[in-house]
Amino acid sequence: MANISDLIEAFLLDTLGDDDQLCISRNELANYFSCAPSQINYVLSTRFTPERGYTIESRRGGGGSITVVRISQPPHEMLEELVRQTIADGLSYHRACQIIDRMEDERLLSNETAHVLKAALCDKALVAPAVAKDGLRASIMKSVLLYLLRAGDGATEN
Repeated sequence: MANISDLIEAFLLDTLGDDDQLCISRNELANYFSCAPSQINYVLSTRFTPERGYTIESRRGGGGSITVVRISQPPHEMLEELVRQTIADGLSYHRACQIIDRMEDERLLSNETAHVLKAALCDKALVAPAVAKDGLRASIMKSVLLYLLRAGDGATEN
């Protein structure tokens, strides 16, 4: 059985559909799912991130209007942006998975390759001191992103 966060995410994705943005009331959404507005905030802040290809615009008052915006950019620009982001301060496994999911959604990686990459980047696979794992993971992800950029300027994987 899916948890409430999964249900809220699925609802928002279904409602967004092929559109580039969705405007919705945080309080109405919380009432619909019989949850606290903070649960809606949690889903938005963890599942609709730039790494996953979304930005959130929020307005206070009047029920807390939220606009979910899908980031639309050519694949090579997305990959270049991700390269810049991943080298900054290391890369947690959670954030790496978000980036991989976005690359899979954009058809830059096959489902199988995405699973293999996630397995290669998990903490268990990185045999290094805990303090070094995020840096090592960022280096590996940067290499993958640069490879995708060179291998066809963001062309889809076969």
